[in-house]
Amino acid sequence: MRMAAEEAGHGRLILFSPVFLGAGAATWFLAASDFSAVSLALCLAVLLTAVALCGYARTKLRATLLALLLFAGGMLSAQIETWRTKTLILDSAVTTTVTGRIERREGDGQGRWRYILDVTGTDAPAIKRPPERISVLVRGATQPFELGDVIEGRARLTPPAGPALPRLNDFAFSAYFDGIGANGFFYGAPKRAAEQPERAGSVHETALEWLYRLRSGIGDRIRTTLPGDTGAFAASLVTDERRAISDETTEALRQSGLAHIIAISGLNMALSAGIFFVGLRVILSLFPGIAHAWPTKKIAAAGALAAVTAYYLISGFAVSAERAFIMMAIMLVAVFFDRPSISLRNVALSALVILAVSPSEVLGPSFQMSFAATLALVAGYDLWKGRPMRENAFAKLPIMKPFFVVGGFFGGVFLTSLIGGFSTALFSIEHFHRLTAYGLPANLAAMPVITFVVMPFGMIAMLLMPFGLDGWAWQVAGFGLDLVIVIAKTVSTWGGNIDVGRLPGWYFPTAVLGFLLLTLLRTRLRHMGTAIVAVSTIAVVLFPSEAIPDITISEDGSLVAIIDGEVMASNREKPPAFIFQQWQRALAIEEHQKPVMLQAASALTAADGKRLRLSPDQQNEARETMRQAVAINPASRFSCLKGAWCTTLLGNGKRLIVIDDAAYLGPACDTADIVVTPVRLHFDRCRSGALLFTGETLRKTGSVELRFTAKGIDVVTSFGPLQRPWIRHRAYDWRSDTFTDAGQSPVSDSGE
Repeated sequence: MRMAAEEAGHGRLILFSPVFLGAGAATWFLAASDFSAVSLALCLAVLLTAVALCGYARTKLRATLLALLLFAGGMLSAQIETWRTKTLILDSAVTTTVTGRIERREGDGQGRWRYILDVTGTDAPAIKRPPERISVLVRGATQPFELGDVIEGRARLTPPAGPALPRLNDFAFSAYFDGIGANGFFYGAPKRAAEQPERAGSVHETALEWLYRLRSGIGDRIRTTLPGDTGAFAASLVTDERRAISDETTEALRQSGLAHIIAISGLNMALSAGIFFVGLRVILSLFPGIAHAWPTKKIAAAGALAAVTAYYLISGFAVSAERAFIMMAIMLVAVFFDRPSISLRNVALSALVILAVSPSEVLGPSFQMSFAATLALVAGYDLWKGRPMRENAFAKLPIMKPFFVVGGFFGGVFLTSLIGGFSTALFSIEHFHRLTAYGLPANLAAMPVITFVVMPFGMIAMLLMPFGLDGWAWQVAGFGLDLVIVIAKTVSTWGGNIDVGRLPGWYFPTAVLGFLLLTLLRTRLRHMGTAIVAVSTIAVVLFPSEAIPDITISEDGSLVAIIDGEVMASNREKPPAFIFQQWQRALAIEEHQKPVMLQAASALTAADGKRLRLSPDQQNEARETMRQAVAINPASRFSCLKGAWCTTLLGNGKRLIVIDDAAYLGPACDTADIVVTPVRLHFDRCRSGALLFTGETLRKTGSVELRFTAKGIDVVTSFGPLQRPWIRHRAYDWRSDTFTDAGQSPVSDSGE
C-alpha cells in the first residue's frame, strides 16, 4: 500500500491514462459487433457525473472512476473514428473500366507506378458499390502521370486482403481507416482522359494536393541525383516513398534489423530536430550580443519545431511520421515552458493525442513498437539520471577524455539498441512471428553513419534544394547510405532470423501488461511487471500451446497446404509469396514441398470460353484418375493435373481434393472427404457428405484452418458474424444488391 501511495504521489497514475484509453478502443475494435453509441454516451455521462461528485479526498474511488471513464472514452472515440471514416470497400474481385483522379503516386524503380485514385466512374460493368478511393498499379508506363490528372483504363480490382490465417493481421482493417476501398492493376497503360474536369475542391484539399506535388517532386529530384537503391533509400528518409528500394535491399534491411531506418519514425524526427536544434543554437552562440540578450535555447527549439513540421508535411502524412511528429512537437514545446523535454509524461501526452485522433492505431504494429521503444528508452533514461554519481579521476586526465567521449557515444548506442531491441521483441513476435538475432551489431555499425553522415548532410541538402545547390550534400549522404546498405547485406548473410511462430492468444496482452508495469512504475512494484513477463514467457516455452493446423486454406480457395511435421506441402509449384510467407512465419515452417505434376494425362478444357461440362464417361475417367493419383504418389503430398485438380491422401486416411474447374466437382465430391475450390458456387455441400469449401463460403469466412481431433474435424475461420464495417462487404450480394447474414462456418465440425 505504501509503494502504491508513493506511485500515486509521484503522479505515475496519470501515465496509465493512455493505457485505459487504448484498452477501450482496442476492445471496441476487437468486438464481434458494434456497441450501442447511445449506451456508450450514457455510460460516459454517468461516469463524468460520478467523477465530479466523488471529490478529491476519495483517491482510490476517483482513480477507479477515471480509469473507467477513459476506457469508455476510448470505445466512443473508436466509434466516432469509424463513423468519420466511412470507407466503402469493394465486395468482390471485378474487371472493369476505371476512371479516376490521381491523388498520390509512387514509383518502384522497375518502371511501375502505384497510384491512389479518387474514383469518378466505372464501366463495363458499372460497379453498384464502387469504392471512393483505390490503389492501382501501372506496369510499363514510359512516363508517370501527374498528380491531379484524370486517367481511365481497364483494371482488375480486388478487395483488401483479409487475414492469411485466423488471428493474423487483417489488411482490410488498415485499408478501411486509410480510406482505400480496393487494390488492383491496370491491363496495359491507362490513358489520360480526354476531358480533364476542373476540381472545385476545398482549401484543405487544394493544400493537400500542393503538398503531395511538392513531395513527389522532392522524391523525383533525390532519385535523379542519386540513382538506384541509394537514391530510393534517401527518398524514403525524406518522403516515405519506399517502393523504389529493391526487394533485395529491403529484405537485407529487414533481416539485419535496420528496416526501422527507412520508416519516418521517432529516430528520423529526433535526429532532424536534434541536428537543427544543436546547429542553430551553436550558430546563435557565435554572436555574444544575441546569446546574452535572447533565449537561444527557446529560439533553437522553435526552429527545430518548424523543421520537423516541414518534415512531417512533406512525408506524405504517414502514420509513423504523424506519431513521431506529435511526440517530438510536445517535447520541443516543453522547452518553451522550461519543462523537461524527455519525460514519461510527454510520452503519455503524445499517446493520448494520437489515440484521441486515430484510435485505430492502437492495434497497429507501428504504433505499438514505436511507443514500446520510446517508453523503454525514457524509463531507462530516468533510471540512468537517478543513479548515484561517482568521481572518476582517471576520466579527468586530458589524454583519456577523447577515449571516454568515444566510449560514451558507442556505449549510448549500445544501450539504446539493446533497450530498443528488447522492448520491441514482444511486438515483433506477435505481429511478424520472428526475431532478428543480429540487430544489435547491425545497429551499432549503422547508427553512427546515420547520425553523423546521412541525417546531417540530408538536412543540409534539403535546405539547399530550393537554390539548386543540394547535389554535393546528397552525394555525401548517399555515401553514408551506401555504407548502411553494405552493413545490412553483410549482416543479413549471417542468418540469425528466428521464426517463433504464432503464440497463444493470452500471451500478448499478459506480456504487454507486464511491460507497462515495468516501464511506467518507479518503485519496486515495477518488478511485478518483470515477473509477469518472465512467468508468461516460461509458460509458453514449457507448456504446449495451440496445436498446429493439419490443413490451411486461403481466403480465395486457390492455395491449400498440408502440414506434416516440419514440412508444408501446397497445391502450387510457386505459391503466392504474400500469403505463403505469412503461413511459413506464423507456423514456423520453412520447408515447402511442391506438388507432383501428373504427365500421363491432360486436363479437358472448354472451347470458345464456354463452361466445361463433362459427359458421364469423362466423369468416370476423372474419378479413376483421381483415385490412381492418390494410390501412386506419397501421402501428404499433392498430385496435380494442371488446370484441373490436385489431390492427396492425408495421414489419417482422408482424401483432400482441390479443383480449379467446377466441372470436376462431381468426381471430387464422390472421391474425397474434403473438397476445396476457388469457384464461387451457389451451394456449400457435397451430396456425398464430403466437406466443401467454395470461393463463396470462403469469402464469408475468410481463411480456414482444419485440425483433426478425436471428435472429428475442428474448423477455425478468420471471421464470425460479418457485422463490422471493415468486413461487412463480404456479406454483400451484388446480384440482389443486399447483405446476407453469413457469419457462420459453412460446414459442420464433424466431418462425417
